[in-house]
Amino acid sequence: MKRLWVLLAAALGVSLAQGVVLRALMEDVPETRIIEELLPRFEKETGIRVEFEKVQYSAMHDKLVAQLLAPQSAYDFLEVDFLWAGEFPAAGWLEPLEPYVKRSGFDLSPYYPSMLDLVGYYRGTLYMIPMYNYAMGLIYRKDLLLRKDLAEKYRARFKRPLAPPKTLEEYVDLSLFMAQNAGVAGAAMQGQRGDPNFMEFSNYLFAAGGDYVDKGWRVTLNGPQGERALALYVKNIREAAQKGALNANLDDTFRVMCQGGAFSMITYWWMLPQLDDPKQCPKVAGKVALSPMPGGAGVNGGWGWAIPKNSAQKEAAWRFISWVESKPIVRERALRGHAPTRKDAFQDPEVLRKYPYYKEAERVIAGAKKVPIFAYTAEMEDVVGREISLAAAGQKPVKKALEDAAKGLEGLLKKAGLLR
Repeated sequence: MKRLWVLLAAALGVSLAQGVVLRALMEDVPETRIIEELLPRFEKETGIRVEFEKVQYSAMHDKLVAQLLAPQSAYDFLEVDFLWAGEFPAAGWLEPLEPYVKRSGFDLSPYYPSMLDLVGYYRGTLYMIPMYNYAMGLIYRKDLLLRKDLAEKYRARFKRPLAPPKTLEEYVDLSLFMAQNAGVAGAAMQGQRGDPNFMEFSNYLFAAGGDYVDKGWRVTLNGPQGERALALYVKNIREAAQKGALNANLDDTFRVMCQGGAFSMITYWWMLPQLDDPKQCPKVAGKVALSPMPGGAGVNGGWGWAIPKNSAQKEAAWRFISWVESKPIVRERALRGHAPTRKDAFQDPEVLRKYPYYKEAERVIAGAKKVPIFAYTAEMEDVVGREISLAAAGQKPVKKALEDAAKGLEGLLKKAGLLR
């Protein structure tokens, strides 16, 4: 009977994919809606229909884990945040993708190595294809750097021209200077405990030449670079940030910057076009610029496509992933405002004409650095974020906070079997 249907389908020109429906849980953000608009094209080309269940980020992890633990997942493919990019493969929940890549001839070379390292490979095995990037850099006010009165005061004080900072120390100096002289906060900062302050502080750590662990997974967070980074972070959030910064999150910092209330913010590069939009942020549109983190790498962030080990439609799921990550579709997504993970999208002349800031964004992504990716990365955010918060609030000395954060991180690494 099956052979008869195959012959009949071939005679009629009907794809065996007709009637296949793929389902995925997606974060309810603009990127998802961009892809959703392109789904009819995929169905027309393949006969496969794709349906997205869109939810807020806070609901995603638990919904995904429930399906990954089930005998068969209701989701045929996944988008995986980098915070879960160690947890999910370590638990054996994801399908290795190298066989699919080899069979289909899918080309991995256009992807930035920093992205494949973040949401591609886990312990040498390819489990994800990079989907979306949110590396962090510095967004700052160009107009304030051009003010003659500020330039004269800055040169008199620091014996150097008023210009974008080149080191972490220069950035904090400039932030404090703006807070004292420009009538704005020097930095819009997200000091809320957990993901917000962990992500923000990690930029300081990397810019200071520090890291959380070495190549052998030994904790280095509480070394001299970490101490310098946290001291500068604490100084900036106490003396130059907006009021209420210790409890602020990403949305709060965006509002401050959008309303013209701050000179700078260390944030995700895709915030630039929103701040530069006259409809959204008329007070600062045309006055903002993006650069890599002063003095070193910023934090890398992103999502990857994956296939659950317990998916019933793996081949069809791979067909979708390889389609949505093909050069023409990624280019189309980029032209609609996507945050690409492929070099060819960032270097496309038409994309650059529409979004000139992609040139600077490419520098941010290419040099971005990841936080440790392992089974308990999400828990690490809470452990480290707690100590950053205590130091920022003046409830613990910097050195003690770092020592306690390092102990907590060591405990998680031992739990994951990475340290004895």
